[in-house]
Amino acid sequence: MRTVIWLVLSIVALVAGVVMAFEVQGALEREREFRAAPKCASVPVTASGCLWEQDFTVRKADLNRGRRNGPPEAELLLPTGKPWGVTFRDTDPVVSEMEPGDKVVGLIWHGQVVEVRDADGRRQQTSTGPVGWPEDRLGGALACIAFGLPALVGSLWPLFARGNRRHAKAATVVRWHGVGIGGAAILTLWAQSANDWPMWAIPAIWGPLALLLLASMVAFVLAALRGDLDDDVPSEPTLTG
Repeated sequence: MRTVIWLVLSIVALVAGVVMAFEVQGALEREREFRAAPKCASVPVTASGCLWEQDFTVRKADLNRGRRNGPPEAELLLPTGKPWGVTFRDTDPVVSEMEPGDKVVGLIWHGQVVEVRDADGRRQQTSTGPVGWPEDRLGGALACIAFGLPALVGSLWPLFARGNRRHAKAATVVRWHGVGIGGAAILTLWAQSANDWPMWAIPAIWGPLALLLLASMVAFVLAALRGDLDDDVPSEPTLTG
C-alpha cells in the first residue's frame, strides 16, 4: 500500500509538472504583452488590451486567514456605486492594509483588475495579474518534476526486487531525496518571490542545491546496496553458569 501511494503521488506530480512547464512560455508572453501595453486614450467600453487606471473605494477586504484555501479578497466600488470583486494571491503589501472607505486605483487590462495601487503608491497584483506567473510556473514545474521522477523510480524499484531488503532501503533513499529536491525548489521559489529576484535566479540557485542532493542520494543508495545501512542484529547473549 505504501508503494502504491508513492506511485500515485509521483504520477500526479509528474503530470502537474509537465503541465506547468508547458505554461511557462504562455505566461512569459502574457507578461510581456502587459508590460508593453499602451495606456487607454479613453474609458474602454469593452475589454481592451490597453491599460486604464480606475478609481475605486474599498467597501470591504478579507484576508481569509481562517478559511482553508480561501484567497485574500476585496470588494471595490466604482464611482457609480457598482461593486467589483477582486482576489489576490498574497496578503501584502496592499490588501492587508485595506480598510473600508480607503481610496485605491485599479489597473484594468482586458476587462479585469490586474493590479491595485493604494494612496501610498504601493502596488499589488491581483489573482488575474500577469506579473509573477512565469516564475510561479517555472518553480512549480521544477518542484513537481524533481519530486516526481525520484518518487517514481523509488516506487517501481521494489516491484522489480521483491524480498531484497537492501534494494528496498535504496528505493526509500531515492524517494525521500526526491522530497528534498522538490522542497528545495519550493524554497528557492519563495526566496525569489520574497526578494523580487529575476526568473533566472530560480534555476541558478536551485541547480547547485539539486546537484548536492543528487550526490547525497547516490552516496546513500550505494551505501544501502552495500549493506552499510542494514540494521545491526544484536548477537544472542552467551549463557554462563
